[in-house]
Amino acid sequence: MKGISLRNVSDDVYEVLQAMAKANRRSLQEQIKYIIEQEVNLVKGSSVARACEWRKRLRGRSFIDTVQSIREDRER
Repeated sequence: MKGISLRNVSDDVYEVLQAMAKANRRSLQEQIKYIIEQEVNLVKGSSVARACEWRKRLRGRSFIDTVQSIREDRER
């Protein structure tokens, strides 16, 4: 894993981060890492955005009716 060093953080931001870490029972480093990971996941796209992308990719294709297939299997 890579390491990141952060300098010149304002006192206000530092204090809020410390309070967040304490409230979440994390170290300051764990809290900052958690926040960064959450932001990265937002940038990657939400599950709704990924679902929309898959719908676009699959548009125009025809698929079998899975419900009907299951019913047919059960009736055998």
